[in-house]
Amino acid sequence: MSAITADYAAWTWTPGAGLDGLKQVRLPIPQPGPDEVLVANTAIALNPVDWKMIDWGRDDWQQGQVPGVDGVGIVIAVGSEVNLRAGARVAYHQALTRGGSFAEYTLLRARAVYPVPDSLDDATAASLPCPGLTAWQALNKLPACNHRDVLVTGAGGAVGYLLAQLALQRGLRVWVTAAPKHREHLLQLGIAGVFDYRDGQWSQHLREALGPRRLQGIFDTVSGNHAASLAPLLGYNGHLVCIQDRQENAPLPAFSTAISLHEVALNSIHAHGEALDWQELHQAAASLMQGVASGQLQAPAKQLFDFAELPEALRRLKSGEGSGKWISLLPAPMVVA
Repeated sequence: MSAITADYAAWTWTPGAGLDGLKQVRLPIPQPGPDEVLVANTAIALNPVDWKMIDWGRDDWQQGQVPGVDGVGIVIAVGSEVNLRAGARVAYHQALTRGGSFAEYTLLRARAVYPVPDSLDDATAASLPCPGLTAWQALNKLPACNHRDVLVTGAGGAVGYLLAQLALQRGLRVWVTAAPKHREHLLQLGIAGVFDYRDGQWSQHLREALGPRRLQGIFDTVSGNHAASLAPLLGYNGHLVCIQDRQENAPLPAFSTAISLHEVALNSIHAHGEALDWQELHQAAASLMQGVASGQLQAPAKQLFDFAELPEALRRLKSGEGSGKWISLLPAPMVVA
């Protein structure tokens, strides 16, 4: 194998300094452990969890932590126990406890990477792991059913957008909240109705549209309090799925509609997932990417930014500027003889 450069550029975190504390530094190239792979990043995607962790910090982060959970790149080196070839193109969702994707190189556990279809470009592939796998996990909280009604809040965002499409593919009747600019596109996908979340009467309009039917599931991407406020829209044995926060207390009286409460935590698989959990996640990742590659699933729109401007891109993501996934493309990995 050709030797790689001795060090690489990375953005690192400073405790208590938020986005202003991000610094670009040079770090030494690490060597993979037995179950690890070293990936040279060719595309990096930003997610809301990135700026939240940078702002809030984590007990297991120290000065110099490299943030970032999603990326695509080329496998440069593999550990002795890894059944994966150098040169493979992969996408990944990195554990928050490990060095992240905001760098030219990322060291990952081999189980955290997924092959990328040849027909899928790097930027699109990078846009899928965190929102796509979160959406898949959220939908799997619902028992198998079709022709039932579900609500997805925030369908203008990446998670809600992918979740709404996956729910449609399952045969559910899907209602969403989104900004008016997304309305026509969402309706063209087959969404039953799009409600402007800024309209204080939107939930009443949804009730009217449902008629005698009630929701089987609510997938909330806003907050635990917001999800709790929507619980009365659920029918008997319905499911309230929180993608942001969780329900610490039951939002409805006992023995009323007997709803089930669910939390979604993609990052937790890195600490608590067993072999079968990872097998299912790999299958889901393959299905998501193949669905986009074949045109059966539409990826979120993309906004490109330069790697040197990463802190500014995070600020714009945090403030809600733009539309779609923020993606940075990096040059192909450099090698020396």
